[in-house]
Amino acid sequence: MKFDWSVIYSKLPSVVKPEKKLSFMDKLKWTGMILVLFYFLGSIFVYGVNPDAVAQFEFLEIVFGSKFGSLITVGIGPIVTASIILQLLVGSEILKWDTKTPEGKAKFTGMQKILAIVFCIVESIAYVLAGAVPAAAPSLIPIVILQLIIGGFLIIFMDEVVSKWGIGSGISLFIAAGVSKTIILRVFNPLTQSGSFLFGLPGEIPSGILTGLPFMFGQGLPMEAMLSLLPLLATILVFGVVIFAQDMRIEIPMAFSLPFGKFASRRWPLKFIYTSNIPVILTAAVVANLRVVGKMLSDAGIGIMGSFDASGNPMSGLVYYATAPSSAGIMVSALIAGVFAVAFAFIVNRTSKRYTLRFALLGGLIGFAIGVLISSTLTVIPAVAGVDIIRCLTYLLTMMIGATIFSKFWVVTSGMDSKSVAEQFKSSSISIPGFRRDPRIIERVLDKYIPSLTVLGGAFVGLLAGFADLTNAVGSGTGILLTVMIVYQIYEQIQQQHWDEMPEWLKKLS
Repeated sequence: MKFDWSVIYSKLPSVVKPEKKLSFMDKLKWTGMILVLFYFLGSIFVYGVNPDAVAQFEFLEIVFGSKFGSLITVGIGPIVTASIILQLLVGSEILKWDTKTPEGKAKFTGMQKILAIVFCIVESIAYVLAGAVPAAAPSLIPIVILQLIIGGFLIIFMDEVVSKWGIGSGISLFIAAGVSKTIILRVFNPLTQSGSFLFGLPGEIPSGILTGLPFMFGQGLPMEAMLSLLPLLATILVFGVVIFAQDMRIEIPMAFSLPFGKFASRRWPLKFIYTSNIPVILTAAVVANLRVVGKMLSDAGIGIMGSFDASGNPMSGLVYYATAPSSAGIMVSALIAGVFAVAFAFIVNRTSKRYTLRFALLGGLIGFAIGVLISSTLTVIPAVAGVDIIRCLTYLLTMMIGATIFSKFWVVTSGMDSKSVAEQFKSSSISIPGFRRDPRIIERVLDKYIPSLTVLGGAFVGLLAGFADLTNAVGSGTGILLTVMIVYQIYEQIQQQHWDEMPEWLKKLS
């Protein structure tokens, strides 16, 4: 007798959907309230934890939209991990669920919520016992774990509120909120290393990039001041490249077909990054989970995944080569490579508009080689070691392969494949001029584009995220990429659903 899982997830508490269509201001209000609540929960440290003993995992905090030691320690980790497992099981057809049907979607959503709750409990226990969020005393361990679980449950329901009552999804909102906060603090932080406000002890410099710049020049450190600007320049570069990549698309002609003829011809845009930022979120989550598991095993004396230092940074092993190297030399090389890649792409695109991506990659390789030479000659910048170059390649491959795999799975499970889109065309009375309305014909036309865009777009966004991390951009390259794409998607969603209600200043941005 098969167990009916629907019995469980039908009994779980859930956020009800609005009975009527919400206005733009209503959605903005709910989104704003959840955002304020998210920041508020992130500022509350759990009872029974020594904040000074909490292990800081900046990469995990960015990917999972969390703050270690606070009530949102687990962040969106349980939701994303549950999604990864279901994507793999459904995409590989181990679970034969048809997610294109309402029943299949309900199964997927319900099981994802069950798994998210399970992982919320498991991750809370793991973080406390592994020492990432250590209890001040053994007797306080259950209390600390309980608080982390409650915080994780709140994040799950806050995600539901945003998805049903707000704009976009809670997962995207929390990632963007965490990265935005990191950028603002790293660029404009007025506090010094000792915690003093602006003017501290003699010789102290504010931690923020821009706030500390004049102090560096004032103390006769011009080269250090210029080097401190590199992460900010890398952030601007990544921001521009992502905006450019978001606008790359293929437009397919389409028309609405009715019994008395066709009308309202328009073009349907197929974006080059077809699956958006989902593959990068899932890939980054896998890499982050590998670091957590590797650190836990290393602390237990099992070095199968590598060794780690006191701050949780990998020093050797599998995880070491699956993460991005961090050094000034790599940052300089990656930054120069990005400038060359953008310059080559711009020149080629303005002339022939052919082979733009190929010349961008060629420019990136030339720029990286020049950056390595520069870092090897300047004494103020650490030289790039051979192992760093190997780590760059393995990290880029990890991000590209992971993003490509999850891109393919996401297309299948989210109904974005050619067959599903062709059926949507039929149900919406949409046809492609010059072709019959038969879904099989439309599917064959879409098969010329969607499978290729799925693979190429996934690989490209993985490469872009990996390269952005090498530049040491403020808020991490992956974080910048995800935030820009999230904000872009939110704007597109507002534009599609609430164009008439949008303020005039917002309309002018389109």
